[in-house]
Amino acid sequence: MEYTIEAYNQLVEKLLALSVAYYDNDAPLVSDFEYDRMNNELKRMEAEHPDWIRPDSPTQHVGGHVSEAFAPVEHEVPLESLQDVFSFEEVAGFVEKMDASVPEPHDYVTEPKIDGLSVAVEYRNGVLYRGATRGNGAVGEDVTENLRTVRNLPKTLHDAPSRIIVRGEVYMSHDSFNTINAQREVESLPPLANPRNAAAGSLRQQDPAVCAERMLDIICFNIQLAEGVTYETHYETLEAMAAMGFPVVAHTLCRTPQECTDTITAIGEGRENYPFDIDGAVVKLNSLAQRTALGSTAKYPRWAVAYKYPPEKKPSRVTDILIQVGRTGVLTPKAVIEPIRLAGTTVTNATLHNQDFIEKMGVNVGDTVLVQKAGEIIPEVLEVVKKDSKGCFRFPATCPACGAPVVRDEDGAAIRCTGAECPAQRLRNIVHFASKDAMDIDGLGPAVVEALDKAELIRTPAELYYLEPQSVAAVERMGKKSAENLIANIADSKTRGLARLLCAFGIRQVGSKAAKVLARHFATLDELMTASEEELTNIDDVGPVTARYIVQWFESSQSQHQIRLLREAGVSFASVEELVDDRFAGKTFVLTGALERFTRSEAEAIIERFGGKASGSVSKKTSYVLAGADPGSKLTKAQTLGVPVISEEEFLKLIEE
Repeated sequence: MEYTIEAYNQLVEKLLALSVAYYDNDAPLVSDFEYDRMNNELKRMEAEHPDWIRPDSPTQHVGGHVSEAFAPVEHEVPLESLQDVFSFEEVAGFVEKMDASVPEPHDYVTEPKIDGLSVAVEYRNGVLYRGATRGNGAVGEDVTENLRTVRNLPKTLHDAPSRIIVRGEVYMSHDSFNTINAQREVESLPPLANPRNAAAGSLRQQDPAVCAERMLDIICFNIQLAEGVTYETHYETLEAMAAMGFPVVAHTLCRTPQECTDTITAIGEGRENYPFDIDGAVVKLNSLAQRTALGSTAKYPRWAVAYKYPPEKKPSRVTDILIQVGRTGVLTPKAVIEPIRLAGTTVTNATLHNQDFIEKMGVNVGDTVLVQKAGEIIPEVLEVVKKDSKGCFRFPATCPACGAPVVRDEDGAAIRCTGAECPAQRLRNIVHFASKDAMDIDGLGPAVVEALDKAELIRTPAELYYLEPQSVAAVERMGKKSAENLIANIADSKTRGLARLLCAFGIRQVGSKAAKVLARHFATLDELMTASEEELTNIDDVGPVTARYIVQWFESSQSQHQIRLLREAGVSFASVEELVDDRFAGKTFVLTGALERFTRSEAEAIIERFGGKASGSVSKKTSYVLAGADPGSKLTKAQTLGVPVISEEEFLKLIEE
């Protein structure tokens, strides 16, 4: 193939950007297989044109950059990456090269390649001393405190050398990944993308408590340094690490190229048995002395290769298309397919993403589609390879879980259920109802809501006000006192007022600020319920889309049932917005910098009590910018637009007059 220097430079720049996304931001933009394909193309270019090689080429260094958020740690023994191969012929070529380079008898160790974050962990006198990420291979980031939260990493060792450094891969297990994402869905947080990046992002958290919540584990696969101890083979070091108490990678001794490829095949076929993701298998020369003699290139050790499994794609017939309703109300289509084996597991379902994707593919029940595991995790439909149906599948007009109408996001492809009592959303709805910006029910977090739901005590937010102390006390880990406190807190929330109640309803585009605007305009919930779209649109900060969502929500029979239960329980429907006077009526404030006398929320509340509005962005319509210490770009924009800027002292004078 004919290469050009322009094409080479473009590929280098693209790979550098992808490396930053993967290593530094823990947010890959392409699959590992696609990245490896481009990286190999770069190597071919550089092999044909060595005079083109740039010092910053991804082939000339390891991993990512070292974050300034952590103290740097120089690795006494570099943490090298491995040369990737993509076929058994290349594995055989590696073995042939070893045969030619090592005349003495030699064998190999083959291991699964865990898809996580590589670290070096140091112990002194058998006690965990320090741990660091790989970083750029020569210098990593000190993440010792976060590593202490890794569940199966030993804090003390058995019969260990006086000083030892081991290398391992920190990962998030499939169970932990699924548990955390289920919890994030309840809390309306975006899901973690995949276990590898979830593990990497967790280990680089500034707060070890956050890292501990992510339930990370580790697999160790190499002794980097062991003072006062000599080992002859890699296999021996793995057995020694296991005896010290480390969780050690599965390892197979192989004597021939065929044994190596057989083991690689077995690892690939059994990947569903591992609690973590794997993205390949590693073949390593076993003798440590022979490794030392062979040495390394600028980037890779010469004595090992990593076989990368290609993403498997297979055709299958769609037998049905099901619509699932997530905890946030989003409808997700799933293709039910005739069973096929993919990446070591039997696949019977594949995601279809959304209605736009279905229309682009033109897929319907009866069609034959090509299926692949995205990132080796989630099966997805790639394309229709045989069209045996007419047209394409269409989403239902009502929610399959509760029968309420569904609506499409104004700014996206998601289609959502509008039901206030949808059983698929009940956990999320109740958690939101009790949250701080809504009814602010202390002690009613996600874990308690799940426990009450499991005990079948509540199905909707309004049913919270009908709970009985003795029933709650019988719930696991509650007890009499906790139950009494919770019931009292729920009762206290009855007088929170209209603004908080509106926020608690979870109406689309009606958050705490919009709820306060509505509560200032309407004295009671009953007044708001009779308002038309036109009347709502005439209110400042309520656009036509929000107005339509409000009217649709109140028209729903499920919403009306919730309101009836709340009314009968004695929940206040009246506005309690305190308006001292209207001196700030029609005025918009923007806050920037750190205030000394108020928190930001306190200052915003004061502005609202005087009839004003707090905004997050500066425009020509902004009345004042209230600037505290270390103001940001909002101050610069205000000065550019000629918006008045006031200090905290000047603000105090305005509200004390």
